[in-house]
Amino acid sequence: MKSAFKISGISKSLYEFQLGPLNLELEPGSVMGYIGPNGSGKTTTMHCMVGLIKPDEGEVKIFGNKNDPNKTDWKLDIGYVGDKHVFYENWTGQKNLEFLRQFYPDWDNQFTNELIKRFEIPIEKKAKELSTGNRVKLSLIGALAHRPKLLILDEPTAGLDPVVRTELLDILFEVVEDGERSIFYSTHILSDISRIADELTFLKNGQIMLTTPKENLTENWRRISFKYSETKTDFVNTELIENERNSYKIISNSFDTTLSELIKLGAENITETRMSIDEIAVQILKRK
Repeated sequence: MKSAFKISGISKSLYEFQLGPLNLELEPGSVMGYIGPNGSGKTTTMHCMVGLIKPDEGEVKIFGNKNDPNKTDWKLDIGYVGDKHVFYENWTGQKNLEFLRQFYPDWDNQFTNELIKRFEIPIEKKAKELSTGNRVKLSLIGALAHRPKLLILDEPTAGLDPVVRTELLDILFEVVEDGERSIFYSTHILSDISRIADELTFLKNGQIMLTTPKENLTENWRRISFKYSETKTDFVNTELIENERNSYKIISNSFDTTLSELIKLGAENITETRMSIDEIAVQILKRK
């Protein structure tokens, strides 16, 4: 089975910033969350994927087809919502969608109308008159209407209120239900990613720090408190948060391993607390 996308050794230099080299792959039917601070290279990665910029080295394949900007077939397989929402500003939202429709043979008019109703977007307003949230909605409709096999979403919920964000996530669940469609999703709202992602990739300073199934993080990471009679500054797979009068508080990225060590050491009153994706992401991204 061909990957939804395969990034092989791409790199890009922009001013003083260096992205990559990156190697990344997503299987059909999967959702990958792309997590990193501002300036880490998430948008540059996506621009390389959709052909907006050309990487200095490496290649990107979409369902086995190289993303050659001079060819069109591979573009029909993707829906892209970027960090900027570009329209013909004096056209209505409806006219902007009608313009897009001519480029996609598989454009689904019925699905488009359903999305317009679900998002409650004032489709007859000119684009320049739409609020930030409605501009995001219009971009999403344009990306979803031809039912692409791969959605590439760069901060898609920015500017949306919690109710509309929930509606969007419901739609994204529907997109991947058939097991053939995939989503590559970048956002700072990690509670969204924790709902729909199968895998998480962490990016910092243009380099991938970690790619892992989401469940591995939520199962393995813990906050642990315990008492230990001796002074110790390092435990297996942990970060020491606090030690006051031999009452320790640590964070472990491998709970079973750390627990075994604590038991062998004779630690007492061991308690553990699960961590949220937000909390885990902070710990991963602050590593040097």
